[in-house]
Amino acid sequence: AGTVLSATLAPADDADSPNAVLSCTPGRPRADIAARLTSAAAGVDHRRLRAGTLTDTERATTDVASARLAAGGLLLDDGADLTLDLLRATAADITGLRLIAVDPLNHLLPGAADVRDGVAALRRLATDLDVPVVVVWESGAGEPPEVAAALAEADTVVHLTREGELAVAIVAERDLGPIAEATLHADLAHVRFTDPQPTAPDAGPTVPAAEPLTSPTPTPRETTRTASTATKPAPRKPVARKPGKPIARRAAVSEAPRIVADTDEDPLPGEIAGAVAEELAAAEGDITAAGEALSRRAIPDVMELLRLSRAGSRYEHTWYPPLPDLLRKRSKEEADAVWEARPKWRNRNLPPGEHEVTALDMNAAYLSALKAHLPIGPLEHRADPEPDDFDGPRGRKRRRAGIYLIDPPSWDHDDLPNPLGDRDEPGPLWITDPTLRLLLRCASPEYGRLCEEPQILESWTAVATENLLERLRTALRDARDTAVAEDDDVTLDYVKQMYAKLVSTMGGSNYNREINRPDWMHIIRSQAFANLWGKAFKAHQGGLTVVRVMGTDELHLTGGDWLTVFTEGRGVGDVKVKDTYTLQTKDKT
Repeated sequence: AGTVLSATLAPADDADSPNAVLSCTPGRPRADIAARLTSAAAGVDHRRLRAGTLTDTERATTDVASARLAAGGLLLDDGADLTLDLLRATAADITGLRLIAVDPLNHLLPGAADVRDGVAALRRLATDLDVPVVVVWESGAGEPPEVAAALAEADTVVHLTREGELAVAIVAERDLGPIAEATLHADLAHVRFTDPQPTAPDAGPTVPAAEPLTSPTPTPRETTRTASTATKPAPRKPVARKPGKPIARRAAVSEAPRIVADTDEDPLPGEIAGAVAEELAAAEGDITAAGEALSRRAIPDVMELLRLSRAGSRYEHTWYPPLPDLLRKRSKEEADAVWEARPKWRNRNLPPGEHEVTALDMNAAYLSALKAHLPIGPLEHRADPEPDDFDGPRGRKRRRAGIYLIDPPSWDHDDLPNPLGDRDEPGPLWITDPTLRLLLRCASPEYGRLCEEPQILESWTAVATENLLERLRTALRDARDTAVAEDDDVTLDYVKQMYAKLVSTMGGSNYNREINRPDWMHIIRSQAFANLWGKAFKAHQGGLTVVRVMGTDELHLTGGDWLTVFTEGRGVGDVKVKDTYTLQTKDKT
């Protein structure tokens, strides 16, 4: 409710007037809020938007609505660590601010005793900045009466109740009490309130009973979540900041934030199993139909799992950071400037004769690659030649990750693929953190100093963590292991669809409007390629001859028993035989 009001009041067509609106939705991902406002503005069914089943006409309408909303000056802060002090500091730094919205205020004021002081602090904020402050409070059964009394100290209170698709709003002023009442239609399909729909003359009462207008202290009781959007991420620190790429240019597609029980039990396995059971039941046991349905919902489902996996995290990551030009596609046909080091290598120095070759397939390569160091926030430009920062707590090295411009070292080994992959062009190139770390390992004594250390010319990096996707990866891995053990091909394919589509769409896709992290996409792909190179090196160290290395998961070996190096199986850490063949090579002299 509050976020919809924020966007409604933000002008979208007058760039010269102050038009910044700060909308804070602590604990509610900005992608969820963006989806609601985009759906409401475009007049499309948000469930079909989420499922990706809009018609071409509806998609065009959605794009137009997103562009219009993007010009509205709405700054969205979805940080779960928001406090009233941080809200004041952030708001004070925004030029031309004309409205502040907080939805819900409960997140900032968990105790009943905090409400009165919180309302007073917000009134002071509105007075000091000369800016209206709109907050939403979600009331529930058994709420202490002092909460209602504290909320009544606000200048204006709207008491909103809903039953089905009908809602009643009672407006009260602080000094005058209730002054107005309105009946609304809750258009749930388009996540918005509209005028009530006409009813038949013989129809009975359709409006839920509302409190009388003489009620002295009406308070918001049940707030129906509606759609909102953000054109720029709100700055989390009180410093001047250039606005990033408009978030609303990509309509998010999540449904309403789910209510997660306060329990130590991990909800992710239940979500995965529940989705499979739901589609099998809907398909009446038809495995093919259920699999197709699960494939269609894989993207929104994995994004929901990602959201759940980040609940309670110690730090906030950024879904839509401003991007450096090197991460932007140069044209519709051309990719961006990042080299992922994808291998496509063949050993051209095998001795003449026949070679019995085994082609191995690395199981779940992209799933394993989710364990990569990912930048938490927006990338920052650095001219430092060192890949790490040393400003961590208690003197510990604080790792950074991102994209690096390097002068690549030469590679003089015919029996191992170049860690930089299938690249023929000379000169500097932009690579990701996994490729850089692999080159550094190759230059170390442990790897026999296979090459010189790469020279870092410049970089775009941020403080990183290896655990950002770890909980999601673990849940998907466990679900995969269970499916393999139970010969459950439906769940196995569903899990594969989720992690594969997550990686392929997180860098910007019409099929996934909830996230735009091309740096993560490049890093995860490069991590998969680096992992494959590591398997080739392991085989080489084990006395085998590497014949071919291809893509993310294909390794061809000869010259011995590969089972002495790898374990055959269907587990994530295992390998399976993809093919066996006889390769004939001739004497090149």
